[in-house]
Amino acid sequence: MEWIAILMFVVTCVVLMLGYPVAFSLAGTALIFATIGVVTGTFDFTLLNALPSRLFGILTNQTLLAVPLFVFMGVMLEKSKIAEELLLSLTKAFGKLPAGMGIAVIIVGALMAASTGIVGATVVTMGLLSLPTMLKHGYNQSYATGVIASTGTLGQIIPPSIALVLLGDVLSSAYQQAQMSQGIFSPETVSVGDLFAAAIIPGLVLVGLYLIYSLMIGIFKPEWTPKQTQGSKLKLSELLTGLIPPLVLIILVLGSILLGYATPTEAAGIGAFGALVIALLKKKLSIATLKDVTINTTTITSMVFMILIGASIFSLVFRGFGGEELVHSMFENIPGGQFGAILIVMAVIFLLGFILDFIEITFVVVPLVAPALFMMGVDPIWLGIMIAINLQTSFLTPPFGFALFYLRGVAPKEVKTPAIYKGVIPFILMQVLLMVALAIWPEMATSLPKIIYS
Repeated sequence: MEWIAILMFVVTCVVLMLGYPVAFSLAGTALIFATIGVVTGTFDFTLLNALPSRLFGILTNQTLLAVPLFVFMGVMLEKSKIAEELLLSLTKAFGKLPAGMGIAVIIVGALMAASTGIVGATVVTMGLLSLPTMLKHGYNQSYATGVIASTGTLGQIIPPSIALVLLGDVLSSAYQQAQMSQGIFSPETVSVGDLFAAAIIPGLVLVGLYLIYSLMIGIFKPEWTPKQTQGSKLKLSELLTGLIPPLVLIILVLGSILLGYATPTEAAGIGAFGALVIALLKKKLSIATLKDVTINTTTITSMVFMILIGASIFSLVFRGFGGEELVHSMFENIPGGQFGAILIVMAVIFLLGFILDFIEITFVVVPLVAPALFMMGVDPIWLGIMIAINLQTSFLTPPFGFALFYLRGVAPKEVKTPAIYKGVIPFILMQVLLMVALAIWPEMATSLPKIIYS
């Protein structure tokens, strides 16, 4: 009955494209197919008895507890105007360099990505703060929108990232499942700390590529990036006040994880408390602000966990119809072996990134394909980083990239949509170049975790 599993996946995608809520689309479609399967005798209803234990496992998962804490940290930093102050300071510092404002946007975007880990929040924040200023100073529309949209997506790859937290949990379960299928019972898993360490070098390389591109634009296309000839001088105290708080917080959170002093969940607690302290020191903390941040955090966290519950029901029914065996046999018969299987998985994830958010792809698609890839010998840490960068590229690719929609929503009316599409193309090529480099030299992702945790 494997064809029913394929039909269920297709129907779910159609329902999602019709605009129905993701969590209820996944769970509802799966339960409808399970009911039809019970009536026709093609599905064993007793498989659903495992559902309560799965849901209880979600609620008691210590790793997933980091999600609301990291979300709280990111939203609180957004409300405390960290990005706004830092952007003003760095604009003054780099304003007279070629593409100085673009360089400032990249640096602030990278710090925001490491601080918040939320793509939508970073793109919207940077779009509201920097795009009008860049256009006012005569920056080319395509370059300005491209650099803002691309730096906003860095939240997918630069740790501590919510995407990597969720990927770490899902890949760990998939890795253990693949080992058990092969008769291997090992305590070894894929930890969130491994993914954080693995993402550092690719993340820094990507930021470096963005900076080099901006400098080249400033040198060879000076009319696109006029230098600032006027403006107040930068005070060192201004720069330090804007730069030190997010840097200290990132070092505390990421350093405590990588050095083994704290688990990701404990480090997320440190980050949430640190964000509160920063907001208090900047006199941005009030009852109204705290209420707003708490409501935002609860809304995002509820969405994540509802999708996870829906995805658990979907994957359980999918396996009940033999979908897991079908995926594994398909990968075994793909020409090119491991390389061919990875190429197809990356292409599917890239295309699904047009219609699904990273949360849905992480909870629905990754558990279906990852065990089969692990059984073929694919490194789980390397796969996690490749998926993260692939999704980042998908979110930036016209015409359906999520980052483009976020930026379009806050961009001034004079900025045309084709200009946004044209601006992101060089950054998409840089991300594809990074994925090719990771495919050729997987040590870019796998070496640092081995060094830190050896």
